[in-house]
Amino acid sequence: MTTAQAPSNTSVDQAVATANAAALIWGESRPAVRAALLRGLADALQAHQAELVAIADRESGLGEARLNGEVARTAFQLRGFADEVEAGVPYRRVEDQPVTGAPPVGRPRLTRVQRPLGTVAMFSASNFPFAFSVLGGDTASALAAGCCVVVKAHSGHPDLSRAVYTLAARVVAEQKLPEGVLTLVEGASRGAGGYLVQHPQVAAVAFTGSYQGGTALWKLANERPRPIPFFGELGSINPLVALPAALERDAESLAKSLATSITLGCGQFCTSPGVIVVLDHPASERFLRHLAEAIAPIKTHRMLTPSMQQGFDQASATVAAHASALFQPAADTDGPAPRLFSVGAKAFVANQHLREEMFGPAALVVTASNNEEIIDVLKAIGGTLTTTLWGADTATERNRALVNAAQDISGRVLFSGVPTGVAVCHAQQHGGPWPSSTAPQSTSVGYAAIERFLRPVALQDAPAWLLTE
Repeated sequence: MTTAQAPSNTSVDQAVATANAAALIWGESRPAVRAALLRGLADALQAHQAELVAIADRESGLGEARLNGEVARTAFQLRGFADEVEAGVPYRRVEDQPVTGAPPVGRPRLTRVQRPLGTVAMFSASNFPFAFSVLGGDTASALAAGCCVVVKAHSGHPDLSRAVYTLAARVVAEQKLPEGVLTLVEGASRGAGGYLVQHPQVAAVAFTGSYQGGTALWKLANERPRPIPFFGELGSINPLVALPAALERDAESLAKSLATSITLGCGQFCTSPGVIVVLDHPASERFLRHLAEAIAPIKTHRMLTPSMQQGFDQASATVAAHASALFQPAADTDGPAPRLFSVGAKAFVANQHLREEMFGPAALVVTASNNEEIIDVLKAIGGTLTTTLWGADTATERNRALVNAAQDISGRVLFSGVPTGVAVCHAQQHGGPWPSSTAPQSTSVGYAAIERFLRPVALQDAPAWLLTE
C-alpha cells in the first residue's frame, strides 16, 4: 500500500478515522439504540421516496416502478434487521457451566459471546442503487451487528448516493449518535478503493460488483500485513436446467417467464439466467421456439453505464463467435436488443469462452444428449449464485444426481420459477462457491447476513460483572 496521500486517499482517511472514533460506542450499543437507528433510516428513506426515485431514475434509467419496489425492499430490510437486533441475535450467548473433574469430562465455565468485527468498508453496487448501496443490505446487516460502516459510493449513481447519505446522516444526528456510525466516500478512484480495503483501521469489506474488480480488491485484502474478511459477490451465470418433464406440461408459459427473467432490468441482475440447459428432445425444441418468440420483441432500457454496455457488447460478441444465434435480434433501441445463442454440451464444456458472463439481456442455450452431459455442463460452470432445475420433481436416481450436482456449485437451488428475485428472510442464501462469491459460507441477502460481521469469543471463568453487563 502506497503511503502517498492523494486527495481521494485523504477523504478515505477522514472517513475511516471518523468511523473508528465511533466504533467502541456503536459496538457496545444496546438493542433499543440500534433498532431505533435502523427503523429511523427506513422511515427517512420512504418519507423522501418520490424525490429519491426521481434522482435514481435519472442516473440509472431503471424506471420508477422498479425503483419504487427497490425502496420498499430496502426499507423492509432495515426494519427486518431492527427486529433481529431486538430479538437479541447479535448479543447471543452460549453458556457451558463448569463441571468438576479432570478433562475431558471436567471443564471450567465457558461463555461464548459475539463481538462486532469493527469498521466495515461497503462497496456499493451499480445495479441496485437502493438495495445494495448506501442503506442496502450490507450496511443494514453491519449496523445491526454493531459495526460502523464506511460506504464507497458507486460512480453510476453519485447524486443518489449523496442524497441518501445526507438523509441518513440527519437521522444519525437526530438520534444523538456519533457521526462515524455511517460515513461516505465519494468520487474515489480505483486506487482509493484499494487504499480503503488496505486501510489498517478497516476490519472487513463487503463488495458487490464485477469479477475483475472484486478479485483485485479481494487480493488486496489478503495482501495486508493482517488480512481481513472480504465478503465479495463477483458475478454468476445462473444455469437453468429445463427437463422434458416440465416442458411437456407448459412449454409456452415457461418460455414467457424465462424470457422476462433474462431481460428483467435489461439483464443487469446478478441472478439473471445466463445459461439454459435442455436435453435433445422434441419438448425442448418446442420450448426453444416459444422462447425465441417470447424474447425477440422485448424492448429493453438503456444500461446502467456506458462501460456496462461496452462490457455486455464484448461478452456477447465473444459468445456469438463460438455459438449459433437462435434468432436474429432486432436493432438496438434505447437499450441492447435481447440475444439468444445455442451450442452443444460437449462444445460448452470444452470452450471457456462460452462460459463468460453476459451481464445484460442475453442467454446461451446448451443442448445435452443425456443427464450425464447436463452434470458435465454444471461442473464446467463452477460456482454460481443459483441453479434452477425444472422438472426434477420425482425421486429418481437421475434427479438425485442433478440435485447433488446443482448443490455442489450453487448457493440457491430452485425447483420452480426463475432465479431473478431474492427473498429477504431467514432461510435465504445469496452467495455461492468461487467465482460467484469469495465467502460461500455467508450470505449477502437475508437475516443471516448479520453473521458476517460478528466474531465469536469464548470467555472462560469470566467475572460476574462482565456477564451481567
